[in-house]
Amino acid sequence: MSEIDQIDFEIIAALRNNARIANKDLAEKIGLAPSSCLERVRYLRARGYIRDAHIEVDLTALGLGLQAMVAIRMNQHSRVGLEAFQNYVIGLNEVVTVYHLSGANDFMVHIAVKDAETLRDFVLDSFAERPEVAHIETAVIYQQVKNWNLVDQREE
Repeated sequence: MSEIDQIDFEIIAALRNNARIANKDLAEKIGLAPSSCLERVRYLRARGYIRDAHIEVDLTALGLGLQAMVAIRMNQHSRVGLEAFQNYVIGLNEVVTVYHLSGANDFMVHIAVKDAETLRDFVLDSFAERPEVAHIETAVIYQQVKNWNLVDQREE
């Protein structure tokens, strides 16, 4: 499967929690010499286990205090149609993330808007009016909690 070990998983988990951590601090947290830690991080990047670092945006501070997940079921299921719809959705400013799913719904769309009225208008204008959409279900997100710990779940 992969050529990484438990220490590499600990490095990845620490970087997921704080991608800007100094190598010296990361090495201390993991229990490695700084040079060994840097070598492992470079290895993880070179092999594609770590692709990039991102900042986390406080959507509420930007005036986007209401988040929701919108489940969308399509009328038809052609590759071209699904890809076209996905490209349309990811181009909408209110959209945070788009998930293409198996199961009853085809897409789950994470959106962030100012308030409930804006949410209603967005869903009606952006999804309900589209002829390829068969069903929409909206769920307001009360709280988001992320699991920054990454555990090695490979079979021995």
